[in-house]
Amino acid sequence: MPSGCTHDRITLWSLPIVTSLTFGLVHSTHLTLFVSGGFLFSGLMFGPDLDINSRQFQRWGWFKWLWRPYQRSLNHRSFLSHGPIIGTALRLLYLLNWLVVFVVLGLVIDELLGLELSVLGFITSLWRSLSQNYQEVIALLVGLELGSMSHYLSDWSSSTYKSFKTKGISGLLPQIKPQKQERKYSRKSTSSKVVSPTSRRRTKK
Repeated sequence: MPSGCTHDRITLWSLPIVTSLTFGLVHSTHLTLFVSGGFLFSGLMFGPDLDINSRQFQRWGWFKWLWRPYQRSLNHRSFLSHGPIIGTALRLLYLLNWLVVFVVLGLVIDELLGLELSVLGFITSLWRSLSQNYQEVIALLVGLELGSMSHYLSDWSSSTYKSFKTKGISGLLPQIKPQKQERKYSRKSTSSKVVSPTSRRRTKK
């Protein structure tokens, strides 16, 4: 598999291509910035390799502990972390759960200390802002998925090349495991009795 340094190089080398193609499609500077920013963030800090102690995981610094439960609940390179769309969606939902935890803690602190923390007001204004700027949200989500896609496509191409180099064309074909055939016993073989030598002598007499 490509190393973390190789993944970083692929992200940085692909960034100008993603930026130019996005601008050519949408003809919008700020939407292009959202796509490019999401691509860069996903490739460097929010990619599939957060399920192990990787470069992406180390870049979270003091907030690395946020991803410890994520790593313990998933196997490396599983479909839930490296799968198209579902991997990015699961990581976003995971961070959303942590956001809910922080909001609940803020409300508890507000009740205990009597502080005037408008956490619910902040969440309401945030939701209103996201709904009004849905195009930017979609552009950011597309960038995040493209950053993850560059990661698992490089993994897939590397494993495919190694398989082709060692096994040839047969390594590219899906390998079907042979099914185990059940042994069928005939009724005669199961119902037949073993005849002892003494019984044979008696029958001859």
